[in-house]
Formats: sequence, C-alpha cells, structure tokens
Amino acid sequence: MRPKDQALDVWGEFACFTRPELKVERFSYPVPTPSAVRGIYDAIYCKRTEFRWQVTAIEVLAPVRYISLRRNEVKDKVSTTNVQQWMTGRSPPEPIWADGTDVELGTDMKGRTQRQTMALCNVHYRLHAEIRPWPGFEDRLQAMEEQFRRRAAGGKCIHQPYFGCREFPAYFDLVDIDAQPPQRQPLDLDIGLMLYDVFDLSRPHGSLDTSRREDPDGVRSISLFRASVRDGLLSIPPYESDAVIKAQQGDTDA
Repeated sequence: MRPKDQALDVWGEFACFTRPELKVERFSYPVPTPSAVRGIYDAIYCKRTEFRWQVTAIEVLAPVRYISLRRNEVKDKVSTTNVQQWMTGRSPPEPIWADGTDVELGTDMKGRTQRQTMALCNVHYRLHAEIRPWPGFEDRLQAMEEQFRRRAAGGKCIHQPYFGCREFPAYFDLVDIDAQPPQRQPLDLDIGLMLYDVFDLSRPHGSLDTSRREDPDGVRSISLFRASVRDGLLSIPPYESDAVIKAQQGDTDA
C-alpha cells in the first residue's frame, strides 16, 4: 500500500525559516524548509516510534514579502532541571531577568539583547507530505492516515504549529482529496543549498527532543539539498535519495 498525499493549507502573519549561516541576526529563506514543514505536521499528529513524515512539495500561494523586525531577546535559557525542581517544590521559582536595577540583579549587566530579524509576512502555503511507517508498522498505514485526517479536519494539534519561530503561529486547514489545485504565485527562484533537516530521518525510535544535551541515539545530523522554486512549486526529494546531502559518520564530531 502506497502512502497517500496529505495536504494542508497553512497561513500566518509572520514566518522566519532561519538560514543557518545567518543565525545570529536571523534572515529567513523565502520559502519553508522541509524541516519546518515536518514540524507543522508533527504538531498535528506524531508517533515517532511508529512513523515519520516525508515532505514532498511546498506550493507558494502568497507573494514573498520580507519585513524587518527588531526585538529584545533574553540571553539565558530556562534550565530543565530547575523547572523540574520548581514543579516538585524542591526550590522556589526564579525568573529570568530581562532588565532590572543593580539592587535587583546584583550587577549592571542586562539579561537582554536586541536582535534583528528579516522575516516573512502574510505567508500562505499548500503543503504536501506522506506518512512513512517504520519497519513493523506498515500494516497500520491506513489507520495512521485516517487518524491524521480526523485530527487535522477537527483542528486538533499537540501544540500550536508555527512558522520557524514559536512566536509566529501557523493556522491550518485540511485540504480535501478532491480539491482543485490552488492558484500558485508565478515565482521562480534558485535558492541554492537549503537546510533539509537537523536530524537523521533514516533512523526509527530516535528522540527529536532538541532540549537534550546528550544524544545517545545519534539522531542529530544536518542535511542539505539544492532548492529551486518553479512556477511557485518547491519539490522536495525523498530523504534517502542522493539529492539530499547528508553528513558522513564522524563529520558531526569535528
């Protein structure tokens, strides 16, 4: 049984699909990366021990428009260990200070910094992806697809999908199987090398929790591909194809 195309219409006010070479002062790709699209599907339906999503195509339905944003961002991250201690009452909650007086902070150093972001605005895409069961779960493909469609049709999600940054929510609508093709933007772009994913998608049972410092499963692995948009359509090669450039064993240790 071949996987069926699962299409979603997604839209939002802002989006930022950060180019890895411009991460400090963020600059967005003009279209979503396969990794960002996978994250949207994962937010709706995800069982990583049973299947993964293979993104197949992205259709651009709104003009590509950039907007410059300058934001105050905190420098520190919340410690998972501290949060667990707060939850169990072993220590009192402590805020991350963005700003304050010398008396409050004990230092004149600020906990915030200004960052520039070149984001996209008023985005609208039609996304296409397929469910790829891991070995041993192939006979559950139809049930997986039906469950995804029920969840997407009802607007259910594990968490709010987003366009690259959690501050930029993505709204979604399931596309009917018999729906007419959308009116794509007359867009032709040679993007060059584009981030495909930051995990090794060929390995089942891997945790994709980016908050983990350790990676015993070795699932973190950068992959790239040469992206080009033709007539508003970005075709995504399968992860296992030669068109996807993957890190070799030991490259990530350098």
